[in-house]
Amino acid sequence: MDFSVSEERTQILDAVDALLKDFPDEYWADKDQKHEFPWEFYHAFAEAGYLGMAIPEEYGGAGLTLTDAALVLQRVTSGGGCHAAATAVHISIFGMTPVVKFGSEEMKRKYLPPLVKGDLHVCFGVTEPDAGTDTTRIKTTAVRDGDHYVINGKKVWTSKALESSKCLLLTRTTPLDQCKKKTDGMTLFLVDLDPKHVQIRPIPKMGREAVQSCEVFYDNLRVPVSDRVGEEGRGFHYLLDGLNAERIVVALEAVGAGRQALRRATQYAKERNMFGRPIGMNQGVQFPLADSVAKLEAAELVALKAAWQYDNDIPCGDLANIAKYLASEAAFEACDRAVQTHGGYGYAKEYHVERYFRETRVWRIAPLAQNFVLAYIAEKMLGLPRSY
Repeated sequence: MDFSVSEERTQILDAVDALLKDFPDEYWADKDQKHEFPWEFYHAFAEAGYLGMAIPEEYGGAGLTLTDAALVLQRVTSGGGCHAAATAVHISIFGMTPVVKFGSEEMKRKYLPPLVKGDLHVCFGVTEPDAGTDTTRIKTTAVRDGDHYVINGKKVWTSKALESSKCLLLTRTTPLDQCKKKTDGMTLFLVDLDPKHVQIRPIPKMGREAVQSCEVFYDNLRVPVSDRVGEEGRGFHYLLDGLNAERIVVALEAVGAGRQALRRATQYAKERNMFGRPIGMNQGVQFPLADSVAKLEAAELVALKAAWQYDNDIPCGDLANIAKYLASEAAFEACDRAVQTHGGYGYAKEYHVERYFRETRVWRIAPLAQNFVLAYIAEKMLGLPRSY
């Protein structure tokens, strides 16, 4: 691996930092309080060309690497926007990987250019109330009817559904009991969120209120065959191709959020005086923050190695999972320590660290819960019997 930073990457990251100065903590706190989508940030990010970073050049993108995209999103979270800022844009940056790799040429030319420009908003519908991480047990069905499919079912935790016109939707086209493998018989579609057949309901939740997560109900939604991604029955396999990329990106986003929390905590520790001295002189304050620095650095290194493997077509599943695990733990712990460093003021919204604390908690649950990562490591890397 080469850890040197190219001039092009430096220019990109410097430009992102400059853009983020227009969207300070106060902007994100206001959006969080009002439950408003950060349209100003989204449009500025799109106009700067960052939505198309990982999209091939022939479809209007920049054709850059996963590492480039992940490092940009790390800067996004470290600018004070935390998880909300990342969720506002990261699906557009890398969430359409199945379409890029497996969609028809017609589909790519129709949908990718407007996505890059920021005109097309897409969400991702996989999780269901009774399936959760056991994706093979989804019940949303797509039944072939001539040149269309008719879709019925319910999804949960679909972020950006309210703002999106399309959804990359995983369905069952063959009943589970008719499949040789339980991962067969699922199909991906890029569907219209037609309000005549789709009902969207926000889910009240603990954090990231600027970007809603929703329940989405599909009632006899007709989808043309041309909006099917790849072959019928191969949807789950197409999703797997993008899961490692997602975990790498999430890991670096989490590291960025953790570092922003530490910056806030460190500044407060320098300025806050108790008993005639700044509290940052006390090792009881110093050591937890220093420990978090070390853990975030370690998580970033694993994530960068996983990204390098991905970009060089080297199997990266092991390190992608480990990076997600380490970064989620380190980021949440850093935010918790930032709250503790602020004392009572850490509980006050004006100091922002309580918002980081709420938003980073979800990374220990999604896109994959920490216990599933440990189960993966135990089975795939240690050779222990499958536990679930």
